[in-house]
Amino acid sequence: MRREPQRLGWRAVRFAILSFVVALLVTWPTQSAALGWPVLAALPVLLLIILLGVAFDIVGVAATRAHETPFHARSASKRPGARKAIQLVREADRVATICSDVVGDIAGTLSGALAAGLALRAEPAARGLGAILAVALVSAVTIGLKSAAKGLAVRKADAIVWLVGRVLEAVESVLPVHILEPRPKRRRGGL
Repeated sequence: MRREPQRLGWRAVRFAILSFVVALLVTWPTQSAALGWPVLAALPVLLLIILLGVAFDIVGVAATRAHETPFHARSASKRPGARKAIQLVREADRVATICSDVVGDIAGTLSGALAAGLALRAEPAARGLGAILAVALVSAVTIGLKSAAKGLAVRKADAIVWLVGRVLEAVESVLPVHILEPRPKRRRGGL
């Protein structure tokens, strides 16, 4: 008997909870930037949030498009990042969900909220129109950058995944964390 739909439902709940927690953790600094910092100091934060969303979107798309085969030879010759690249390709659905949906969507929401918050700090006469224009501008910039980035991610998927694999391996060698642990193997048949 297959339990695939039940697993998919639980997976969606886990990602929803993860998104909620991540959004809570990053909302405070963003809100502080919108309300407490001078506008010129908050603009680099806004740009950083947009670029972070675009970068994670690139990784999510590249993981779904990359091929595992080129990384096996690199892994056999112990090239840095090859084993992590294989994991990224094998876990492409999880990588795409975390990078594109969780991080990418939260970055999009935060950048729009930050832009609106900054616009609302303008003179009272310009607030309503300023907020609308700020959110529209941030949306246009984000969508334009993501569109270009997705094309790059599709064309250079293997190179991007290998780069990300090397970065993850370097992070794991310095910090006591294991990013993207492989899923446990499921037993077939029987009990």
